[in-house]
Amino acid sequence: MTAITAGGTHQIRVDHPSAGYAAARVARRTAHDAGLADVLADRAAVVAAELAGNIDKHTGGGSVFVQRSLTGRGVDVLAADDGPGMADLDHWLLDGNTTTATLGTGLGAVKRMATEFRITSSPTAGTLAAARLLDPAAPPSRRAIGHFRLARDGEEHCGDAVALADVTGSRTAVVADGLGHGPDAAEAADAALRVFTENPDRPLSHQLTNMHRALRTTRGAAVALVRIAPRRLEFCGVGNVSGASVGDGPSRLLLSTPGIVGFTLPAAPVRHLALADDDVVVLHTDGVGTGWRVPGRAPDLLLLAADLAHRHRNARDDAAMLALRADRSA
Repeated sequence: MTAITAGGTHQIRVDHPSAGYAAARVARRTAHDAGLADVLADRAAVVAAELAGNIDKHTGGGSVFVQRSLTGRGVDVLAADDGPGMADLDHWLLDGNTTTATLGTGLGAVKRMATEFRITSSPTAGTLAAARLLDPAAPPSRRAIGHFRLARDGEEHCGDAVALADVTGSRTAVVADGLGHGPDAAEAADAALRVFTENPDRPLSHQLTNMHRALRTTRGAAVALVRIAPRRLEFCGVGNVSGASVGDGPSRLLLSTPGIVGFTLPAAPVRHLALADDDVVVLHTDGVGTGWRVPGRAPDLLLLAADLAHRHRNARDDAAMLALRADRSA
């Protein structure tokens, strides 16, 4: 059993023609950092450049987000724009269909080069796209995951953090939000994750108690934990990290108990919920607004990450989210 911690997410705002080249550089560097071979790093660069290029040439602006994947050795490239969207999406997914010269000849090339590719578009809401490129020599150990971890605009350090671990029959995850911003907030969040990664299969209430002890010399943090097993969920949280279980029915909120881990640890009950096989469990810090919750359907996790990062994030705050799908093989 090994826990994995999310690295930082790089945002490239597409507000100038050179954004595609900037996205390509970041994607290539991130792919190399993830241990991908040069040919896969080059593909990641082309994918990022294509998605940024489409935003620059056909929309009113948007962003590309690049990060190491949590599903295996690879890179996630997320893209979201401000519209207008594409009325005939299938046409633009054919290889070579593009209105302008681009590095890979359009969205068809992105779909062909990516291990996984998702896209949705509407004339009113704009376009969301997500590409995941994984090393085929390292089969993914985690499926159906969406995430991001973004520092406040102008900050180098992110005070929000994410980690998860798979054990036989269950998956456990933590999202932590260090108080404030900058290095001290990052120190507090990282301290919480270190406790988690030492023994992620501890009972959730024990995790919070151990984190409380470890964070006493820091400024403290808000922390939420979930454990997902087939058709059931455990949730326990303190502070301003919250979330929801989203599926075919109404969303069920996952609300934390007020307090600060490291300063005032309340008696935080562990909540138990039944899950349907395709329910999506989402945790996020208060750097993400709550307007994303759409009842009646379970969202695609990669596209959900793109949507929350671009449309529901407060750029004046650190922000992190993690989305997991509940299934029989969790």
